[in-house]
This record gives sequence, structure tokens and C-alpha cells, in this order.
Amino acid sequence: MGLHIDMEQVQYTYIDTQDGLDRLCDHMEPHPELAVDSEADNLHHYETRLCLLQMRFDDTTYLVDVLAEIDMKRFWEILPTKHLIMHGSDFDIRLFKDFADVELTDIFDSMLAAQIIGEQRFGLAALLEEKFEVKLPKDSQKSDWSMRPLTPKMLTYAANDVQYLFPLRDMLMERINELGRADWLAQRCLGLIQTASVGFPTRNENAWRISKSDRLKPRAQAGLFELWTWRENLAEQLDRPPFKILGNEYLLKLSISIHDENWEEVFAAMPPGIQRRKKQGILDAVKRGSELDPETLPKRPTRVGTRVPMSQEELDRQEAIRVYRDKVAAELEIDPTLIATRSHLVQISRDPESLLQLQPWQQELLAPALEESTEEPTVDEPEGSTEEETA
Repeated sequence: MGLHIDMEQVQYTYIDTQDGLDRLCDHMEPHPELAVDSEADNLHHYETRLCLLQMRFDDTTYLVDVLAEIDMKRFWEILPTKHLIMHGSDFDIRLFKDFADVELTDIFDSMLAAQIIGEQRFGLAALLEEKFEVKLPKDSQKSDWSMRPLTPKMLTYAANDVQYLFPLRDMLMERINELGRADWLAQRCLGLIQTASVGFPTRNENAWRISKSDRLKPRAQAGLFELWTWRENLAEQLDRPPFKILGNEYLLKLSISIHDENWEEVFAAMPPGIQRRKKQGILDAVKRGSELDPETLPKRPTRVGTRVPMSQEELDRQEAIRVYRDKVAAELEIDPTLIATRSHLVQISRDPESLLQLQPWQQELLAPALEESTEEPTVDEPEGSTEEETA
């Protein structure tokens, strides 16, 4: 597209003093919209902390050191009054809620916008490369943003995350308006705010139920419970993310091996580093899991109706709606799951009224399929009747 910006020439203002933040707030006040991103330390520490805020407006990029000894009360009061241009904002919205109890009110999310117009690659780096011939470096993507001082390379990486959000917004909105999908995007952005403004899920008695755990046999679930609890406690003690203690893949393998009674063999096949550094903790957890009565495990809250098998009528309705959804999505050149996910299809097939839980644009696209699938079957006409007579 011709907009090529030299990465080495990206300029920014680094703010880590109260005077600098006060002047930034003064400058923010009259501007109706800001490009915003954030960096956290969730890849390096047990508790997630907001570490750095990136902002761009009035052709200037600002990097705010949130870990500095500064009072950010006024900043957090101003931010939700603005229209924020962001990319993949789910994590940021949850982070703002948990860190500062801030709920955003008005956003443009360029990832959602790219999906709405059918872009196959909608990550920020992919979009910037395609639209502006800009290649973002990835070498600081997994950095520890809680470290101080931040390196020049990390700061440049952070600045680039907001450097192009305004022109990217303008380009995507041009196409969205051509397709008449501005309302779709507005509804998706509002829906994201409503979903993410609750913050991150809290740990509860069922937090040990990781992906695929429900498929395990009771004895394996007991093993998983003890292994997960050991990992969680050690991660908190060492201030490290749980996945850096032991990945979910190994938790599941060991849990299954407890049921199969071959955990020694599975443990022996694990990487030497894990065997050496985590041996005693894992062995103790495996022993506790082997002895734990699965009936004593925390129970999930009962969800009414979720275990009832679908009737043939409901299965037929689900398939009819799926076929229609896929046809409409192909015509619109968007991913079918943007219109309705598989779980949505199941809910709607069981209870057509649940269509109202979808966003209005989704309801409008799916309504014809639901009308067809719930129509009364046509009664066979007596022999000899003509098309005109039955019309």
C-alpha cells in the first residue's frame, strides 16, 4: 500500500514521573480518541500485573511505566471516557478491570474489524505487513515486562504496537462501510466490552478442571486434582506461571497413567530436566492422587438439561441451520463461526428462542434458517390436486 515506516525511526515519550503523567493527562483531555495497548508479565510471574501502557494520539506515542511510583487515579478516570482504538483487546479490557477497576465504554478493535470483512490473517503483525508493508519484530513478544529498566529494543517493540492503529482503523473502516457492516462491528465491540469487563476468571474449587479433564476416568481425575494442586502451590511459591512448572500435556499424561497404573513408565519418559528438578513433588502428588477417593473431588454445579441427548428433530434442525449458516458465510466471505458457533447451534436447535441471545446482526442472518427448520411439515395433498389448488 506504500506506507512504509522505518522501524528504527519510531519516536516515543517515556513517562515514569508524576509530572510527566500529569502533563499527559492534560494533553489527553481534549482528544476524543486514543490508540491504546498494554504489556503484562503473565508469561513470567504467578500473578498477572499490568506493567506498561502504550498510547498514541496527536501523532505522538507515549509509553507509561505503570510500575513507577506515580498516582494514576486521574489517568484511569480519563481513559474510559475516550473512544479507544485497540487490537485484540479482550486481554487488555480484563487487565484494566482487574488492575484498576476500570471498565471501558467505547472501542474499535481492529482484529474484530478484520474478521468482519473476511480477512484470513487478522493478527496485528499480519495485517500491518499486508496493508502497510511493515514487518513488526517479534523478539520482544515474550519479554518480562516487569523488568526495569526496559531495554531500547523492548520499548521500540511496545511503541510499534500502537504506531499504526489509526491508519489501520481508517483502512478497515473504509472496507466495512463499503460492505455495510458498520453495525455488525459496533455490536461485536460492545459485546466484547460486556464479556471482558468482568475481568479474568477467578480461581475456585473447580479451577483444576483443565481442558480435556472431563474426559478422564474418575481415578485419573483424582490424580489430576493432586498434580494440579501441587503445581499451583509451587508456582505461587516460586512466583512463576504454572505452565512453566509443568505443562497441561504432562499433567494429563500422568493423570491417565495413574488410572492405567503405569505412571512410573510415563514419568521415566518425561524430559530429564523435569525428572530431576520436579521429581519429589510429582511423585508425592502421584501418590496422593492414587490414594484419593474420586467421590471426594469438588463437583461442578449442576447445569439443567445439558446432559439430555438431543432428539432426532433437534439434530435435524441443527444440521439444517448449520448448512444455512455455512452457505450465508460463504456468500459473505466470513468465517461461519462469526455468525454462530457450534454451541450456539446446539442451543438454538434445542430452544429456538435462544436465538435472541445472539447479537442482532447474527439473529438477522440466521432467522430465515430457523423459520424453515421449525415450519410444520407439509401435509400430502389428495391425488389429483393441482399446484394452483394447493398454492
